[in-house]
Amino acid sequence: MEIITIRDEFIKLGQAMKLAGLVESGVEAKVEIQEGYVKVNGEVELQRGKKLYPGDVIEFDGQQVKVEN
Repeated sequence: MEIITIRDEFIKLGQAMKLAGLVESGVEAKVEIQEGYVKVNGEVELQRGKKLYPGDVIEFDGQQVKVEN
């Protein structure tokens, strides 16, 4: 499982996906999220602006990324 570190209280899902290298751009993140291919903490998430906090886990394309601070 990959780990991304944030400095703020939260990070938005689309930004976290870019930071982790799961997608190349915000547009790509938007499409993948809206198509239902992204899970947060085991549940499909359809909001690109979903706030992620330390401890949250993103799942996409067979990869898992945990948010930490």
